[in-house]
Order: sequence, then C-alpha cells, then structure tokens
Amino acid sequence: MRRFACRLLDTGPVVILAVIAGAGSFTHIRDTAADHGQTGWMSWAVAVCIDLTCVMAARERQRDKTTGRARRGRITWPVLVLSGGIVLSLAANLAQAEPTVWGWITAATPAAAFLIAVSMLERRMIARPEPSPVAVPELAPVLETEDEREDEPEAEPAPALLDYARRVADEHHARHGKPITRDALRARLGVSNQLASDLLHTLRTA
Repeated sequence: MRRFACRLLDTGPVVILAVIAGAGSFTHIRDTAADHGQTGWMSWAVAVCIDLTCVMAARERQRDKTTGRARRGRITWPVLVLSGGIVLSLAANLAQAEPTVWGWITAATPAAAFLIAVSMLERRMIARPEPSPVAVPELAPVLETEDEREDEPEAEPAPALLDYARRVADEHHARHGKPITRDALRARLGVSNQLASDLLHTLRTA
C-alpha cells in the first residue's frame, strides 16, 4: 500500500498534466479540423489520430532505446512520425490563436505541455524492463550481488537461466535481424551487467 501511494505521488502530477494538456491540445485540433471542413465525428477522429500518433511514436522511440535498436545520430521511423505529429499539433493549436505573440504562445502551451508530460512518463518507464511473453523461470538462486560473485569461484550460469536467455536472444534476432546486445539482454532479464555478460559469452561460444 505504501509503495502504491509513493508511486501515485510520483507519477500522479505528470499524469494529471498529460490529461489536462492533452484535452487542451485535442480541443484546438478538433476545432481546426472543423473549421476546415472536417465536421461532426471527423473532427474528433482527426484530433484523436494526431494525439495518439504522438504518444505511440514516443513509446516506440523509447522502446528502440531500451532494446538497443536505435543508434546515435540515426533518424528512425518513430522519430520521423513523432516530429510530424508535433508539427501538425502545433500548427492546429496556432491556427486557433489570436495573431499576436502571446496568442501564439498561449495556444501552443497545451500541445507543448502534453508532449513534455508524455516524454516524462516514457522516461520513467524505460527504466523498467518490459514483460516478456515467455514465462520466466525461477531465477532467485542465480541472481547474485557483485560482492558475492567476487567471493565465489566463477561458474557457468544456471541451465534454466541460460535456456531462457537463449530464447530471448533468438526472439531478438528474429525481430531485429541482429544479435542481442548485453544491455538489451540485461534489460529483458533484469540481471546485473556481469551476469548478462556471462550469459552472452556462453551463448556466443555454445
């Protein structure tokens, strides 16, 4: 209960900001669409498409970082989609503003705040490993601290953990067309860097 309360206090303000800012941006996009011939439910559909596209693109961008798919300096498809969504959202918000500097600033505030809130939520979620579709075996006996590993002789990883790591590596290779990295394997299994390195070494030499 205490953990839930702490998490609520931690993420609650960001969620509230995302909802309020999203509603403001949604209204501007809907009104702009209605002013340009997309009346009725179509104006709502346009607003939903633009806002949800931004959310999904931001999520995919963070997932690429987690799995190691995104490389520095590389412009990926989610980045292009997110950029396009941001441009459309800001354009719709500015179209509803008075033709003054403060009119443009206040009209663009909901769209900017919505994107900032989404970015904050995704930034916090990236630290948590995504749930795997494969059942995780019992890993408690093999999750050791770095100090314990230094005091004990080096040993092969447990067969159950090695088998699970092999399935994760095969799934990553089939999905992305390249071998899994140590950081991606560590994020998927929730293990230490050293254990992830040992597992990866064993898989590559097997």
